[in-house]
Amino acid sequence: MEEPAKRKLKLERMLGDEDKPSIEAAKKHTKHLSQDGQASQTKGSMEKIVEMPDSTEEPEDSLGEVPEESMRGIADRTSQALKAQMPFASEEKELIYLEALAATSPQSSLEISSGKSEETEKNGRAGKVSGESSGQGTQEAPGLTHQTPKDSADPPSVRRPSVRVYENGNLPYKEEDEQVEEEEPSSSKEPTPQESLVYFSREDSLFREKTEEEKIYPLNLAWCYGWNSSLPIYNIQDENQRVVLYTCSHTAVLFDALRNLQKHLQGHNNVITCICVSENRRWIATADKGPRCLVIVWDGFTGIPVHTIFDSCPDGNGIKAMAMTNDAKFLVTIDDATFQKVCIWRWTVDTDTPACSVTLEPDMGVQEYIIFNPANCRELVSNSKAHLLYYEWDEANDILEFSMPVLTEKTFNKIVGKFSQSIFHFAARQILTATMEGKLVVWDLHPPPRSYTSLEVLHIKACKLVHLQKDALTVLTSVDKYFVTGDVRGHIRFYDSKLSLVNWYSQFKLSPIVMLSFSKNPLIPVGDKSGFPSDCTLPGNPFIVRNFIIGTSDARVYHLTTDGTKLEEVLIEPKEAIHAIACHPYKPLIAIGSVCGLLKMWNYRKKLYVVSRIFEDGIGVQSLTFNPEGYLLGAGFTEGTVYIMDAVSLENETAEPFKYSRGNVTLISFSHDSQFLATADVNFTVAVYKIMIKNGEKVWEYLARLHSHHKKIQSLLFGIQLDNNEPRLLSLGKDRLLIEYDLLNSTKDHLEVLDIHRTDQEAIPKCMIWYPPLTRESFLLICNSGYKVKLFNSTTKMCRRTLIGPTYGSPIQQVLILPEKATDDPQKRYLAFINKDKVGLQILPVDGNPHKTSAIICHPNGVSSMTLSYDGTYAFTAGGDDHTVLQWEINLGALEAAVYLGGKDLTPFYGLLDGGREGEFYKELEDYFYYSQLRNQGIDTMETRKVSTHIPLSELPFIMRAIGFYPSEEQIDDMLNEVKFSEYVDTGKLVDSINLPDFVKVYINHRPPFGPTMSDIQNSFKVLGYLNKDGEMAIRREDFLELLLTKGEHMTEEELSECFSTLFGLNPEGWKSEPATLDYKGSSICLDEELPEEITAEVFTADILGFPIPEDI
Repeated sequence: MEEPAKRKLKLERMLGDEDKPSIEAAKKHTKHLSQDGQASQTKGSMEKIVEMPDSTEEPEDSLGEVPEESMRGIADRTSQALKAQMPFASEEKELIYLEALAATSPQSSLEISSGKSEETEKNGRAGKVSGESSGQGTQEAPGLTHQTPKDSADPPSVRRPSVRVYENGNLPYKEEDEQVEEEEPSSSKEPTPQESLVYFSREDSLFREKTEEEKIYPLNLAWCYGWNSSLPIYNIQDENQRVVLYTCSHTAVLFDALRNLQKHLQGHNNVITCICVSENRRWIATADKGPRCLVIVWDGFTGIPVHTIFDSCPDGNGIKAMAMTNDAKFLVTIDDATFQKVCIWRWTVDTDTPACSVTLEPDMGVQEYIIFNPANCRELVSNSKAHLLYYEWDEANDILEFSMPVLTEKTFNKIVGKFSQSIFHFAARQILTATMEGKLVVWDLHPPPRSYTSLEVLHIKACKLVHLQKDALTVLTSVDKYFVTGDVRGHIRFYDSKLSLVNWYSQFKLSPIVMLSFSKNPLIPVGDKSGFPSDCTLPGNPFIVRNFIIGTSDARVYHLTTDGTKLEEVLIEPKEAIHAIACHPYKPLIAIGSVCGLLKMWNYRKKLYVVSRIFEDGIGVQSLTFNPEGYLLGAGFTEGTVYIMDAVSLENETAEPFKYSRGNVTLISFSHDSQFLATADVNFTVAVYKIMIKNGEKVWEYLARLHSHHKKIQSLLFGIQLDNNEPRLLSLGKDRLLIEYDLLNSTKDHLEVLDIHRTDQEAIPKCMIWYPPLTRESFLLICNSGYKVKLFNSTTKMCRRTLIGPTYGSPIQQVLILPEKATDDPQKRYLAFINKDKVGLQILPVDGNPHKTSAIICHPNGVSSMTLSYDGTYAFTAGGDDHTVLQWEINLGALEAAVYLGGKDLTPFYGLLDGGREGEFYKELEDYFYYSQLRNQGIDTMETRKVSTHIPLSELPFIMRAIGFYPSEEQIDDMLNEVKFSEYVDTGKLVDSINLPDFVKVYINHRPPFGPTMSDIQNSFKVLGYLNKDGEMAIRREDFLELLLTKGEHMTEEELSECFSTLFGLNPEGWKSEPATLDYKGSSICLDEELPEEITAEVFTADILGFPIPEDI
């Protein structure tokens, strides 16, 4: 490497004295594009490859006269370099090229390659690069490049720009470059907030702690417990930092095991199904499966997304397998559709379409593993359980062809077994495939590598079946000069190029191996080699191989240091579903229980494992709870047992666990005084346990149980009597029953019921909690499947308020009130909730304001439970079948800011009306409101009208129906009671009128959040009807009328006749809803003539109700 001064002098001599001003000016313009489109001077390896202007044209704002010969020379060198596909022959030539190019076109030196079309480049030269300081968006990847032969055929002036990958992922930044930068006053060593974090990143800059300014969301992911053991785990760094990469639900996690730090790669809406890394571990690719599935490429040094493929699977089938070339220029994906599609992506350029693709037939099996040839990225191999496919990619013509060789048991007259993984032979033109019979299939490739100018017939044939061992081979990979296998017995074996055994590790007694990932850097021993094991050769040479990570099927991860054969545990996590989590009432401890029988206690502040207990096989933890004092831990299990344990040691507090349930104990709870323990199981039974005094000692004994519900019990809740300190016990079932038990009068084997109330007429209750004392009245808060939040008087069980709850795709499944410690103001309380796949927060009191809530996806495949820290700092969610628990840091300031920005008074509610405050719907509602005053005073009266801002409560149902909301009689009673008793606790008086703002709130909170849908009507017909000859669900006319007269809020014959007369237009104007002058007693309508003999959902909707039917039905 030459000195800077010499290089500078050489450049000046080459270009001549005339070019010195342009060179100096070009240096000032050699800058890096920042996030907001401004340029800032940079240093590092990610040079900007810009479009070369036509040598015959003079740039408009040229910095100086440049000799024509120099210009042509530069153009020639540029063309040659581009054809050679970068990098340059030496760093010196590269530097000369870049500096000269900058001097030629100072404007273009500010442009970063984006891969956009020429028209796009003209319209917006300053394109953004993802990975800036904000971390938002998933754009192109800085620091990478690829130029295909197809690109190189284009003239330089229209070449699609790109970015480059350097060897080993390191920036060519050396001490000499530092000196050059120091000579220029405008340069800076550290990136400013406007400069690219990816451009300046270093390998040791990954675990940068978030600042308070970066925690801009109400809920921020703080830690991930558990991992998806069905996906690979990679060894990212193995020197000063022991960093591994794995997935938790929809998040990829970079975990530093030595420093106990995590970096979360968040961007997927669905559970991650595939993950792969480049050879140098700089670039990480993740993919998911589900609606709007994504493929995201991340920078492994910063954790910033640098490129996103949005339309890899338009049908949402997701990615089944994925791989990246060693140089990280190409990415291959196989989707999970019936007809699988194999796509190769040039992800380093701005394109939404793959470079090439091919569709596979279903008879080829589900291809679930794919890999590039490390020596030739134009060759690939994939396999299903029974078939192997070999691919050849003609990059010049963007054609991908494949061959499927035939292999049956007759081929070698031996059992082959199911395929697991395949790799390319590193020393021969062969492919190796491991099988579940402990064998290795060797495939020959013919002919040798071709020129790729045109694709010929692909030839691949199974030439040998090697019986390596008896046990199934689950992993097959290669490292340095060895093939490596992992099997179901936890053994790891190394073979040379001739498949001769060199060494093995069988002494660790591991579970089946699912992943082996070696360090990216070769191991170079220094000094004594006695710590290495001897290989199997006759000389017994030291077996020197890189350190590696071992992933096993029981969700354990180990790190093996080959020098000394030291096996260390990195992760020990549950291997099955997690449904049970509970936080200690006054310590930073969380208990996590899994269906596999593992119970672990963590310190969630220090992120340290504290204690664990493994229960015998067949006993899985289903529910957990601490008692209010924090010294007991109650656990319900999958087979019906109940354990009461010491919260510190996890030892049993009872001689034997209780076994009074016949199925899963889904709910468990202690009373406020720790005298009672109640459980609920899948058989709709509530069981109660109580502390008794025996021989002067307190012991837990079974009290009674009761089959109180006939559907699933949703919530089990202890409370305190209002007039004394005695405990109360309530249960809420899917059968819409709220049952309170009389604990004081319950005796052995007899659980007394105090009262039973029905909470809903149609919707299904999902959960309940005690509402905090924000008012003088005590409430129970119940959420239902209709996205409603209801407040019931805790004594009378009367529904006092109905409000619209969070509408984030699914109803609320569980709610918890944040402790008072979370805020300094006792009147400021907050609620945490989960629905099907999200966790959220809501500001209390509940009033229907949509800006008071915020939610984020936590477990795309379903949340099973939630708990809160004792101080309200963290929320924890368990993902059930995704085997993970996520810890969320709560930021109440961000939630309050959203409410402030949403407006005051009625402003947030206007946004929930069609057209808002100025829309036609609100004007119509306002007209009906004031028209009802006229109705109340008499349509034909000649007396002076009294204009008021209120209307009588009796008019409320009529206006609701006039604007399109048709509440049931029970819903009307709830609305009237809500307004009538709204001031009773404070004033002792009943309210008999309502103003327009309060009416708007009542309407918004009581109406269905999404209105009636055709699917709702069709579902009703599926339940009530039969399948007719046309294949449609239908109801006979007689049965239809009988249902209306006898079921639900049944109608009288007169009401039925009146309704159909109105629907069919047979009543005079003003019938019933207005006091018409006609004394009309009813219609003599003949329903047998008006109604068809058979009524379908479409007939009922269009012909009877008069609603339009959506075209997509």
